[in-house]
Amino acid sequence: MFYVIEVEDYVRVEPKLFGLKTSDAVAKQLQNTYADYHDKEIGEVIGIIEVLEVGDGVIIPEDGAAYYQSKFKLLVWRPELQELVYGIIEEITNFGAFINLGVMKGIIHISQTMDDYVTFSTTGTLLGKDSKKVLKKRDACLARIVALSYKGDNPKIGLTMRQPGLGKLDWISEEKKKSKASAKKVAKEEKAK
Repeated sequence: MFYVIEVEDYVRVEPKLFGLKTSDAVAKQLQNTYADYHDKEIGEVIGIIEVLEVGDGVIIPEDGAAYYQSKFKLLVWRPELQELVYGIIEEITNFGAFINLGVMKGIIHISQTMDDYVTFSTTGTLLGKDSKKVLKKRDACLARIVALSYKGDNPKIGLTMRQPGLGKLDWISEEKKKSKASAKKVAKEEKAK
């Protein structure tokens, strides 16, 4: 889920930024500090929205930088269990698929790609035995977050596409068409009675 959070912290501004206006130097330092930043509590930082306040600077002996008490807003994405996510299949392996969620990447185990027996084909796709559904690189998909692990530097996101309304967008569209046709047929039969 995307959030806008307000943070109050001391920002260490490096000497190379001293020629800039103080608020600009703090903003530039925040961009450098929070580029590719992830924290379990905050989430993945997408960007700095605005610097709200910049206090007086403090210089610490033997450190050439200045520290400014600052208040700023961040745009973050924090994955949450059961959240629906849209993504593009980036890689297919013999154990599942990696999906690019835009902000982070997730993995869909082969058993969670579809409600069918799935095999890895020599063409680098995942194939459903009975449904004949095919999942390949660059397919747009809708999935649900079912597992989160924060071991290591980056969180691991486990996904599923086995529930109704999830999967490759083409599959979802096809299911909707079938459902509408079935509903029309039932309504027609009811009307005929």
